[in-house]
Amino acid sequence: MPKVKLPRKSTNIDMTAMCDVAFLLLSFFILTTKFKPAEALTVVTPNSVSAKIAPQKDAVLITIDKGGKVYFSVSDVNSAEKKTILETVNSSRNLGLTPNEIGAFAKNPTGYIGVPFSQLKSYLGKSAEELKSVVLPGIPTLDTLNNELTEWMRAAQTAFAGTKMELLVKGDNDAKYPAFKSVIDAFKKNDLLKFQMITNPEGVPPGTELYKKNLNPAPAAP
Repeated sequence: MPKVKLPRKSTNIDMTAMCDVAFLLLSFFILTTKFKPAEALTVVTPNSVSAKIAPQKDAVLITIDKGGKVYFSVSDVNSAEKKTILETVNSSRNLGLTPNEIGAFAKNPTGYIGVPFSQLKSYLGKSAEELKSVVLPGIPTLDTLNNELTEWMRAAQTAFAGTKMELLVKGDNDAKYPAFKSVIDAFKKNDLLKFQMITNPEGVPPGTELYKKNLNPAPAAP
């Protein structure tokens, strides 16, 4: 008995519903994604093979830009320590800072100190909108007789007394040696002999904490 051949028919799949779902998902991610905000200071750090994540708590960060300007900041979560640091400096230097000026900096999550003591009161008295157009001259450090970073580090030690202070240095790849030396001199005058350098990690060893974080980045805050 001869075999009966069934007629071949081309498969037809309606993609309309799938396209609708794809555009809905795309719209959702575009509208809900929180982009990383621009850094207050642009610093291009040198590359290094690293396996350690920079601490986000109890950290004092010294930043050096490509022009050699030096800036002082404290981790966002340590608002109490920020307040103590400013109160200590205000007392030792007789700056006449008001409680509102001290409190404003303590609550500022992106606050950098990058001015001499003589300009600090004026700087802290500016609004957030005014600060966007302010060009910070940096903390004076190159004068060995008046390295103002020394005073900031002394105040930081007072604020973090009884806890471990994580001391970090973030220097631009184009910054010159004298700027780094002046920062190290300020550390030495306060017996701060250990610090961590922030670099741009490359060739992160598999299985390390930093490797796992890069594979599974923390979700953006709502």
